[in-house]
Amino acid sequence: MKAFTYERVTTPSEAAASAQRTPGAKFIAGGTNLLDLMKLEIETPTHLIDVNALALDKIEPTADGGLRIGALVRNTDLAADPRVRRDYAVLSRALLAGASGQLRNQATTAGNLLQRTRCPYFYDTNQSCNKRLPGSGCAALEGFSRQHAVIGASQACIATHPSDMAVAMRLLDAVVETVSPDGSTRTLPLAEFYRAPGNTPHLETQLASGELITAVTLPPPLGGNHIYRKVRDRASYAFALISVAAVVQADGSGRVALGGVAHKPWRLEEADAELVNGTQKVWERLFAAAQPTDENQFKLILAQRTLASVLTEARA
Repeated sequence: MKAFTYERVTTPSEAAASAQRTPGAKFIAGGTNLLDLMKLEIETPTHLIDVNALALDKIEPTADGGLRIGALVRNTDLAADPRVRRDYAVLSRALLAGASGQLRNQATTAGNLLQRTRCPYFYDTNQSCNKRLPGSGCAALEGFSRQHAVIGASQACIATHPSDMAVAMRLLDAVVETVSPDGSTRTLPLAEFYRAPGNTPHLETQLASGELITAVTLPPPLGGNHIYRKVRDRASYAFALISVAAVVQADGSGRVALGGVAHKPWRLEEADAELVNGTQKVWERLFAAAQPTDENQFKLILAQRTLASVLTEARA
């Protein structure tokens, strides 16, 4: 691990300002992803800004009937909150499908959204990876690509986003709140939060330099039946080959979002509109632009079958 300096901050604007004036700075809260990357020298921050003392660990109702989730709310607490379990059950189920109990006790809402890919070529510093070293190439293109993206990728990167929570958040139309170094705030719909890899896969989100996530807001509850299904190689502590989040209403309408297939949670509103016309139509819309490799072609069939199973259960 490379040497670094460390500070604790007490306000979000102080944290953002410190990050901007210190090149190579990183925020740290739970550290469940960042510390691993630092040990491997994939991430080499020169300065760590500890944000755990910020008052961002509450779940509060909003004026319109939604929920505002602080950036530092631990995954365990979010999954167990009675309001989340009752009104946003897909989110609770997605959280419980991720990692282990010990990691969920540490991992935060903001950190979960910002976790980096688990692509093995990203983690192997002997391999070329445009996320880790821009311009070095993508070893996964000619390598082992079973776990990789089948849609939304580019010739510079075919990695997937690993978060379960983000898939449910995207389904629910979550909005990310941030603060900038100058103290200004803004909101970003999660639908616009992640960047497509294009030629710059190392730029993963729309966050500006020093910008800090302060909360995630959920709109009023959707109602309907909530399901999160995660298909993986082993029963626990494994990332999704395919995951499906769904909310289905009594009339057959609803929403679906997928994980394990793209650089971000994959949801298309035009696919949602096809729910009343059957699973095949939804699947065709979701994967109309798919470009799988020979090794992950199976994900298209797996997604189709998982989607059919989830929607059948939800409609029942």
